[in-house]
Amino acid sequence: MKLTYLGHSALLIEEGSFKGLVDPYISGNPLSKINVDDLVGITHIFVTHGHGDHLGDTIDIARRNQALVITNYEISNYLSKFKVKTHAMHIGGRTKFDFGTVKMTNALHGSGISERDSMIYGGNPGGFVIEVKGKKVYHAGDTGLTYDMKLLEDENIDVAFLPIGGNYTMDIDDAVKACDFIKAKIVVPMHYNTNGIIVADPQIFKNKASSEVVILGINESLLV
Repeated sequence: MKLTYLGHSALLIEEGSFKGLVDPYISGNPLSKINVDDLVGITHIFVTHGHGDHLGDTIDIARRNQALVITNYEISNYLSKFKVKTHAMHIGGRTKFDFGTVKMTNALHGSGISERDSMIYGGNPGGFVIEVKGKKVYHAGDTGLTYDMKLLEDENIDVAFLPIGGNYTMDIDDAVKACDFIKAKIVVPMHYNTNGIIVADPQIFKNKASSEVVILGINESLLV
């Protein structure tokens, strides 16, 4: 399995014919080094919640690639008006797909969808445990520290992507505690340094964490 960090919380997961994107914030991301046009052959898109820096370019990418969007019920309903294929899930649900299984996990955050001058209800925010050919990737989405993460220890996570930027999500110290709860084989920090309010030093996180931490640069990949 190849995992490529696209900046902020955007992640590309590739394994055989499966090519999944999580939270594809590309065109509005000041740190992004790719264009939406570069993302071809995408089969699935996972959206953790409705905020613009996570819903991102989902509609455009899904239409271009005829990709299936996996997200919560409310966001699925919102996307349906754009003729996007969706599969609705909710917290705690686990479902089998042709590529493997997906479990939607709890997250402590918001999920409103901004549209013009209004905010649309975006259901509960979440994260995903994505299993492909026996390998499990946990993407926490935007979340504060929660003791629910202790339950993820039983999932035997291979790679966990955790936010460290603070303010809107866990900061470094809380992400270190999350590592203790989850006990993933590898942890990758995300959701930091995109803007001035979420500045964090991933090396400090690496030095403090009990888990093996791999710091990925933008567009850098990890093979697991």
